[in-house]
Amino acid sequence: MNLRPRTSSLMTWTSKSLEEPSWSPGGTAALEKQLPSRSPGENIFLHIVDLSDPKTVWKFVENFKQEHTLNVLINNAGCMVNERELTEDGLEKNFATNTLGVYVLTTALIPVLEKEHDPRVVTVSSGGMLVQKLNTDDLQSERTAFDGTMVYAQNKRQQVVLTEQWARAHPTIHFSCMHPGWVDTPGVRLSMPGFHARLGARLRSEAQGADTVLWLALAPTAAVQPSGRFFQDRKPVPTHLPFARTSSSPAEEEKLIEILEELAQRFK
Repeated sequence: MNLRPRTSSLMTWTSKSLEEPSWSPGGTAALEKQLPSRSPGENIFLHIVDLSDPKTVWKFVENFKQEHTLNVLINNAGCMVNERELTEDGLEKNFATNTLGVYVLTTALIPVLEKEHDPRVVTVSSGGMLVQKLNTDDLQSERTAFDGTMVYAQNKRQQVVLTEQWARAHPTIHFSCMHPGWVDTPGVRLSMPGFHARLGARLRSEAQGADTVLWLALAPTAAVQPSGRFFQDRKPVPTHLPFARTSSSPAEEEKLIEILEELAQRFK
C-alpha cells in the first residue's frame, strides 16, 4: 500500500490507494505498519478538545480552520456515564459528548472539508443502537429512569440519523458511520464490566475494531459506497433489526436536527 497522508491533524490520514476488499486481522496489522512510515512527525498535530463543552468545541474549530486544512474527520471520542451527570452548562454528559459535541464539531468543520478533494466524515457508532428508536422527546434523559447503557445506545442511534441527514444535505462529502464490533477497550472494561467479563477472549482487539474506521477514511473502494450508510467489517449493514420498530419518521429526524442546531447556536 502506498499511503499518502493529506492531513494529519486530529490524528486523521487519508489516501488514494488502500484497497483491501474485506476485513482481516492481517490486513489491519499491515495497515498499522504502513501509517507511521508514511506520516512524518512534523505533519502530526495533537489537539485536545472536551466534546462535552460546546463552547470549547466552537472555539477549537475557529482556531483550527485558520491554520489547517482537513480531508477526513473521524468522530471516535465518546463516553458512557452510568449515573446521570450534568456538565457545567447543565447538559446531560452522555448527550453532550456523544451527540451535541459530535454535531457541533462536524457541522462547524463541514465548510473546511468542502474545500478539499474527496472529503470524508466517519462516525464511530455502535451496534447497540439497534435496540433504540430515535427519541427526540427526552434527549437529555430527564423524564425516565436513567440507564447509562440505554442512553449510550440512544446517542449512537442519534449519530446514525445525523450521518444520514448530513449525507443528504452535503453531497460533496462522503459520510459514513460504523460498528467496530465489541472491542476490548478501557472504556468497555470500565463502563460495562459484566459485559466485558462475559465476552472475555471473544472481544476484538483495538486494532481489529479500528480496521473499518481506517478503511472508510482511506480506501477508494469505501468512497464509492453510497454516502450515509452504516458499516461493519467493511460492509454496509442494516440500521434496523427485523420487526424491531425502531424506524423514525422524517419529522422526528428533522426535530433532532432542529434541537441540536438550537443548542449549538446557544453555546456559540
